[in-house]
Amino acid sequence: MKSHYERLGVARSADVDTIHLAFRRRSKVLHPDTAPLPAEQAAKQFQLLCEAYELLTDPVRRQAYDASLMAEGLLAGSSSVGTEALPSMSSSAPKGVGVRRPLSGGEWFSLLLLGLTLLFSLLIGFGVAWAHGRELQVWPSWLNSEQTAGRISTPGVINVVVASRTDAFGSPFPRFS
Repeated sequence: MKSHYERLGVARSADVDTIHLAFRRRSKVLHPDTAPLPAEQAAKQFQLLCEAYELLTDPVRRQAYDASLMAEGLLAGSSSVGTEALPSMSSSAPKGVGVRRPLSGGEWFSLLLLGLTLLFSLLIGFGVAWAHGRELQVWPSWLNSEQTAGRISTPGVINVVVASRTDAFGSPFPRFS
């Protein structure tokens, strides 16, 4: 069983600031949302890390813990840092994406609300347009009747623009000087 010092990767003589920095470093690696470990194992490791941090930052509890380690004879070898169980962060090789955790009930609920809000806003928009008697597809104002004069409308067929007049270069669009 690892001691709390080994779990945080600090020496027995470490001060509170060193313990705090070690906790921050280890918590980034072991946090259940970011750890490459399975969710249950990461949660357990993170909980043990939090317990170690809480105990070692409280001077009274730390003294009692040190005394219990002395009684068990485990304190003599606790100066070495136990990092074999933690993944290496110094590796420069890219790692694959870990297994993603499933969405929680609250996340599913928020996605449902987001979808319903989108649907509701579309219905409101179409309803207001219909109530005001507006067309859902409106031609742009810059598309004037001169350009649409040659438009042929055939039922069931896509509207085709007929080039009724062309300039010297064969373009059906008017040239502005």
